[in-house]
Amino acid sequence: MKSTAQKTTAKKTSTAKKTSAAKKSSTAKKTSTAKKTSTAKKAAAKRTTATKRAAKQTLASTTGTRTTGTRATRTRATRAADVEGAAAVPLPQFLASAGTLTLQQRKLLVDQALLILDQNYVHLPLKAAMHAVNPLQRLRVMRARMERHNAETMEPEWMFHRQMSSIFHSVRDLHTNYLLPVPFAGKIAYLPFMIEKCYDAAGQEHYLITRTVTGFSAPQFGAGAEVTHWNGTPIARAVALNGARFAGSNDAANLARGLESLTLRPLVIQSPPDEDWVNLTYIGLDGSTQELREQWKVTTNLPPMTDLDALSETSASMGLDLDSDEKARAKKALYVRDVVELEDGQSSAELATPAAVGGEDLPTTMPGVFRAREVVTPSGTFGHLRIFTFSVQNPVAFRDEFVRLAGLLPQRGLIVDVRDNGGGHIYASEFTLQTLTPRYISPEPVQFISTPLNLRICRRHKDNPAGIDLGPWFDSLDLATETGAAYSAAKPITPEDGANDIGQTYHGPVVLITDARVYSATDIFAAGFADHEIGTILGVDDNTGAGGANVWTHGLLAALLNEPPPPDPTSPYVALPNGANLRVSIRRTLRVGQLSGTPVEDLGIRPHETHKMTQADLLEGNVDLLAKAGSLLAAMPVRRLGVTTSFSGTTLTVTLNVEGIDRVDLYLDGRPISSEDLTGAPLSIDILEVTPGQLLRADGYKAGALVASRRHTV
Repeated sequence: MKSTAQKTTAKKTSTAKKTSAAKKSSTAKKTSTAKKTSTAKKAAAKRTTATKRAAKQTLASTTGTRTTGTRATRTRATRAADVEGAAAVPLPQFLASAGTLTLQQRKLLVDQALLILDQNYVHLPLKAAMHAVNPLQRLRVMRARMERHNAETMEPEWMFHRQMSSIFHSVRDLHTNYLLPVPFAGKIAYLPFMIEKCYDAAGQEHYLITRTVTGFSAPQFGAGAEVTHWNGTPIARAVALNGARFAGSNDAANLARGLESLTLRPLVIQSPPDEDWVNLTYIGLDGSTQELREQWKVTTNLPPMTDLDALSETSASMGLDLDSDEKARAKKALYVRDVVELEDGQSSAELATPAAVGGEDLPTTMPGVFRAREVVTPSGTFGHLRIFTFSVQNPVAFRDEFVRLAGLLPQRGLIVDVRDNGGGHIYASEFTLQTLTPRYISPEPVQFISTPLNLRICRRHKDNPAGIDLGPWFDSLDLATETGAAYSAAKPITPEDGANDIGQTYHGPVVLITDARVYSATDIFAAGFADHEIGTILGVDDNTGAGGANVWTHGLLAALLNEPPPPDPTSPYVALPNGANLRVSIRRTLRVGQLSGTPVEDLGIRPHETHKMTQADLLEGNVDLLAKAGSLLAAMPVRRLGVTTSFSGTTLTVTLNVEGIDRVDLYLDGRPISSEDLTGAPLSIDILEVTPGQLLRADGYKAGALVASRRHTV
């Protein structure tokens, strides 16, 4: 039986609009030119060998076993053609179509950037203190210099975009962005391969090719080739320099972003590459030294999950690193075509019938969101549940699919893997925590910075006239004018009843795998995992991305002063030109539990254990990482709380079958019924005068500590 909270939450989320099918995108077949390193005859022979090997490895790395379904062959073929239809173009050709912003439009963008950073940006004091930056003064200087120019003397548009991006990047907050206008919005610049970092036994770094776009080949190039230099610069230094441009909140995040951006850049949020092509030096598959010149290309990305400018509960509840989200969709389009086909060109689509991408994967209704499978490690067989994104429309559907998949996996240990997950719907992340622990979940509270404009927005929506309830923050912001408080009261975004609606469903030990690209709602998930002591956190980096905020766009901020009618005639928000946009951290998140009140931003969540990725991890399906996770699970106690019931008239017989539990307390509709000591053997208890439909809760204890809980509607 659903609680009132569950019904309320389900009603809210079920009415969210589904993302419509939008532009399909992909890439055409790519070619590249490699420098010869030997005689013509030897080079030709190497090229033939490399082409065959690279083609074989590309198919192995990018093509999963297709699941047979009921959809017609024509539909699959049509989708494939649609995805291949948006041809990539060389970067110079693409940039030739850019450059239509007038001087007045540029001034408008700077003015609106000043507005939201000064009046809405919750982390401004923190960033000024931690990173010694002053984005407001940089914008004022930029604006003043514009007054000295006219249409003939103004700087090239690419320089304007570069300055704006640099100012926003300076605060090292991946929630707070200048989003470039058309033609950059919705486009990605890419090289046709991925590079990832691993370590050898001596702790030395190595940078390996791990994926290539279908159809791309070069001499002795493919998964396992090692990159040594990037445009003549040692690769580790090139990564660090690039990371300084696209700064994350800590050193680990800087390096992770720097490596990703070497080969993939969402142009809506990152300036186009300065170079038209890159020169790559690498150790080929046969051990030879090779060089490759590859041109940057531009193509259309897959569409986002939701309209972040819309006045909706979903857009207002987002904790999303747009850079990671754009890159995740781009990687799917470039390398994981089966998922693109299953989702019919949408993002995070929910299928009517579960489907599997890989032959060993469990079928799921959300193939772009989850990957679930059994993994065999030296320490035993466990479940591995990868969460690629929390960016969904319906957080209850997300939680329920997580529960279903976890229930089909081994119950003696679960590896929840959130690497590369840039976040999404905050509800989805915090609704899911309850399923892994008997503890009551306290959602992370959030705060506005106290400003007159934030007060105006909260006053307009304090009684929830448009579906975004800002009432919990209004009184404290109103008082801040008199008290001088820097921030509003801290209140959760996620409904507390929804975060505790169904309780624990998985009772085995859990390990959470994180990395430096974990951000936003996923940072919130990792923080909740740590604060509620759910299990062990295993990091491949020494920190998460440290993104602790709810993020709103300029479009959503403007809508909040325009809806419901009549619009506020004094609204300072002005429509931005050419599809440009701005995003800002609007509410900062705080930890709960032992670290209650500590900000997540810039501090992140440090793992209990770390694992340095190995070559085998990159090329053989994370084999060493999963072995490490398995060893951690094997050292953790296993709990099992089996509850079965049967009726005889109005007498309910409850049978308990447990492991790792020495006491069980029973509750019926929240009222205590029985407390039983257990020795390990099954125990049956009769409860009199019970009505079908009542909620039975069993709480299991070990040495007086709550270790398991189960709910069951009788």
